[in-house]
Amino acid sequence: MGGSWPSFFDIGQSRVLPWSRRPQAAALLAAMADPDHGFDAIVVGEYERAFYGDQYAAMAPLFGHYGIQLWTPEAGGRVDFHAEAQEQLMLALGFQSKREITRTRIRVRTAMAAQAREQGRYLGGRPPYGYRLADAGPHPNKAHAAWGRRAHRLEPDPHTAPIVRWMFAQRKAGHSLARITRALNDAGIPCPSASDPKRNTHRSGRAWTLITVAAILANPRYTGRQVWNRQPSDFDLVDPANTGPGHRQVQRWNLPDGWVVSNRPAHPALLSEADFIAVQQMSAPRGPAGLATRRYLLAGLICCATCGRRLESAWSNGRPAYRCRHGYTSATQPDPTRAKNTYIREDQITPHLAALAVLLDGQEHIHTHHDHQPGQVTAPARAAELIDDLRSTGRTLTYDPRCRTLRTDTEDAIAVTIGRSR
Repeated sequence: MGGSWPSFFDIGQSRVLPWSRRPQAAALLAAMADPDHGFDAIVVGEYERAFYGDQYAAMAPLFGHYGIQLWTPEAGGRVDFHAEAQEQLMLALGFQSKREITRTRIRVRTAMAAQAREQGRYLGGRPPYGYRLADAGPHPNKAHAAWGRRAHRLEPDPHTAPIVRWMFAQRKAGHSLARITRALNDAGIPCPSASDPKRNTHRSGRAWTLITVAAILANPRYTGRQVWNRQPSDFDLVDPANTGPGHRQVQRWNLPDGWVVSNRPAHPALLSEADFIAVQQMSAPRGPAGLATRRYLLAGLICCATCGRRLESAWSNGRPAYRCRHGYTSATQPDPTRAKNTYIREDQITPHLAALAVLLDGQEHIHTHHDHQPGQVTAPARAAELIDDLRSTGRTLTYDPRCRTLRTDTEDAIAVTIGRSR
């Protein structure tokens, strides 16, 4: 056969991704859509690498639309898009491909959990701040060792390990996370992403933050134990309204009961287990009225008129309240030119929900409340119903501390004035 035909082969791309998200497969789709594509058939060398799950069912109509034939070894040649038996074969092969991926994922995760628990093996990823990677000899897998791969372990970093010990000592002494963060920034100590920019290209590296300090003080690997599965990979739909683009990989923090901890120390510790536990207990809620009893009826429903951010929930003097620090935190240096914090108690808002309900009735009738008197809406049960209605309709309330008004985000904004604190 004369002439040369284009080839499309994705390297390093998971078959889980739909064709539109694989570079070479997407290029093939674009070539198919070109009226002058110059070919009338696609030959797939290995079906499992081309179609995953029900991808064939999504692609077959496209092949037919552009008049492109599909040839696979499993079908013995050309695939008949209209033959029920061949369609069932193609779908069965796709789900077999999916089963192969699922089984491999389970085997790999089971093996990694055993290696972390029984051997304390370092399983990759960025080393925690305070540690650096050291050579641990040939890879324990003979095949990988033959390829020249080496095993690694954690060892204290002489520059950053003292900083970690100091942070734990400060926290154990009773200092707040904000105070520790300010001290680190005031001393000009580079934050983790600035200390290791090559492994943290996705971070700015400008300064220490409360979240960074809290994450370090909550990391049990500083006790010398190897810990795996603290932040496992998961998959979310790219677009919940359209499942065609498939899933994207995300990482979420796991609960402690899902962690895999080595049975014995795997690397030099930066502090004792007793000190680590003591620091964790300092962050636990105290007394009978802990965090579990706190309830914020309006969480996520109030925006700041000054900066547009949503107000964060804040417990103040035994009562729920909401505040906005306009992007500043207690870990940053005070700036006399910035706007004052916005602050409003929940019990200053709830008495005005009835007025908002009545005014909103003039625009969009709030169901379930039309047969109640406005005064009844202020009762806790009625207020909860109104708040549920705000959540279900996607409305928010905007609080302006300058004129002490609370307004809706409807097309014709409705505002009520909130009185002074009593």
